[in-house]
Order: sequence, then C-alpha cells, then structure tokens
Amino acid sequence: MKHLQSHHSSRPLLVASLVLFLAAVASGCAQENQQSARAGEDAVVKNASGGEKASTLEAATQAVRSSAVGTSAKQEAAQAETTTGASTGGGAAATAPKRKYNAGEDPEYAEKSGWPVKGPEPLPGSILPKKRIVAYYGNPLSKRMGALGEYPKDEMLRRLKGEVVKWEKADPSLPVQPALHLIAAVAQGAPGKAGKYRMVMPDKIVNEVYGWAKEANAIMFIDIQTGHENLRTLLPRFEWILKNPDVHLAIDPEFNLIKSGKIPGSKIGTYDAADINFASEYLQKLVKQYKLPPKVFIVHRFTRNMVTNSKLIQLRPEVQLVMHMDGWGAPWLKRDSYRDYIVSEPVQYTGFKLFYHNDTKKGDPLMTPQDLLRLNPKPIYIQYQ
Repeated sequence: MKHLQSHHSSRPLLVASLVLFLAAVASGCAQENQQSARAGEDAVVKNASGGEKASTLEAATQAVRSSAVGTSAKQEAAQAETTTGASTGGGAAATAPKRKYNAGEDPEYAEKSGWPVKGPEPLPGSILPKKRIVAYYGNPLSKRMGALGEYPKDEMLRRLKGEVVKWEKADPSLPVQPALHLIAAVAQGAPGKAGKYRMVMPDKIVNEVYGWAKEANAIMFIDIQTGHENLRTLLPRFEWILKNPDVHLAIDPEFNLIKSGKIPGSKIGTYDAADINFASEYLQKLVKQYKLPPKVFIVHRFTRNMVTNSKLIQLRPEVQLVMHMDGWGAPWLKRDSYRDYIVSEPVQYTGFKLFYHNDTKKGDPLMTPQDLLRLNPKPIYIQYQ
C-alpha cells in the first residue's frame, strides 16, 4: 500500500475532472468493489462534508483479489466442470453412466449440503421466494463501480429492463423484481477526517437513486462497506432510508477491516455470524417498528473466511437472507466458487453476480440466465455490475 498515494497523485487530470463533474455535491468515485479475481480501478473520492480524499486502491486491490481465487478452486480447476458422474463401468451388467454436472449444478451435492434450507415461512409482503430480484449495482458518482453509474440514468434503466425481460423469458414461472443496488458507504484507501477508511454518500445522492428506483418500479438496496467503522455504529446512519418499505440492505465483508486493521484493498475483510445476526436483528426491529414488509438482506461472499461461523447465522421471519456469490472470472471459476462458498454452507437464499466487463475481459462469455438456472439451488437474487 505504500505506493497508493503516489499512484493517486499521478492522476491530476482525473481528479480535476471529477471535481468539476460533481460540483457542490461530492466529487470523486470509489474503488470498484470486486473480489476473487476481480480487477481494481482508479478510486478518487472527495467527501462532500470536508474534502477528504482517498488514495487509489487499484494496484493493491488487484493483487489481493487475484490471490483470493481460493486454493480449492485452483486445485479443482481440472474437474470443476464434471463434479459428478464417473461411469460405473463393469461389463454387460454395468448401469448407464450418471449425468455429469458442472460445479454448482449437482442436485445430490446440494441436498447433502442441506438444501433446501428449512427456514421461517414467508410472511405476507415477502419478496422471496415468489419473485426473483434482478439488480444493477454501483454508485452514480463512478462510471467504473458498476452498471448503476456507468450509464446515464435513462439508458441504465433501459438496460436493466432488458435484463429483466431476459430473466422473465428464461424462467416464466418466477416473476422478476427489478432493483437498484447502491453502494451507500464506500470503503476508502485513506482514513479521512473520521479515521474510518470509509465515505458515507450524501443523503442527496441516496435520495436521487431512490427516485430512479421508484421511476422504474424497482426496489432499492443500501450497500454498506464499513472500512474501519463498526457496523453497529454505521448501520443506524441509514435508518432514515431503510424505514421505507421498498428499501433493503446489503453488507460487504470484503471491506470490513476492523479485525485486521489493514487498509481497504490490501486484504480481504470478514464478518462473523455475530455481525450478520446484529444486522438481521436491526432489520427485524425496523420491520416491527414501522410495520413494514420483510426486508431482503444481502451478504456478499467470495472466500470462505469472508463469513465465519455461518452455521450460527439466525433466520428471522422478518428478514430474508441471501448469501451472494460475488466473484468474477471464467464461468467454471464462478460455478466453482458458488459451490464452495454458497452451496456448501447453506443459510437461506442464494445470489449470483455477473460482471459485464471483468467476466469477459479474458475472452470468456458472460453467463446467461439459462446458465444460472442450471445451478442448484437456483440463485434468486441476480446482480449485474
């Protein structure tokens, strides 16, 4: 991380253009929030309240994420596409070979792992499992953090609608709920005035995206990257927006670095079941206090250590918890990660992220709805970045 500041200072034109673009609100952008083999990006953020700037996380984040593909994924690359089904062999009496499944698709493996999970019965007003959520992820202050901010608002909503139509055609049995997934607290490469290595988006930005969601008949997710701030103090900061019936929550263990004390982008962070249970209980109280429909709660994951003690995660009728496979790379690697970190440790529901640029940067195809519908269990939350 010692090179971050010099890397930042080498981009004066980028900084100047961002300041002009964001004017009186907040200038800058934030680091791309990826993992596994996800690429870093330029991240220059100026806090609207005090002009604090974050160094770029490009080089360090890229190195850390590239090394986080996972030992099991590397060791099993040769067999990831055929995880089940060697022929039983044995002459005339031999039975037909078992079907071969790609990693993450085998129904027997899913059943042995504990799927489907026996959770609370969905309460009235629950989105899951009666609908599949298809979301655009990002931040309007950055064109490089995801589809939400990459395109002008009208084009972005049009593209999202196109993805919704694809999913409706691929699985007519399940209605699709569009969503905008806003990174509302962005991890930073510098401590800032608060010393917390995170920047909270101004309420004006949050409300702007909320307005876009309403325009598209979409729900909204508030995504929190804590940096060095405790989730217990940062989450209540967003109660003003979470108390709306169509606003839900996501947390990103990658950028929770309190335990290690490392700078975001230099190491993968973690959440324990106790942290997830705190957030879930907080949402439960909001639902009861404001008489809301159940909240959807997304937890990003692409390594085993990002979520510890997953068996101790508590399920609540008022909160629908999605463990979200948040990795980029070739299709085999994404399926492998889904099997190892999502299917193998059941919680309640599953999600899957698709990266328009990073998934395809090495010539691999972007996975289609049909590809994802072959997974077991089928992801019910789909996110595009």
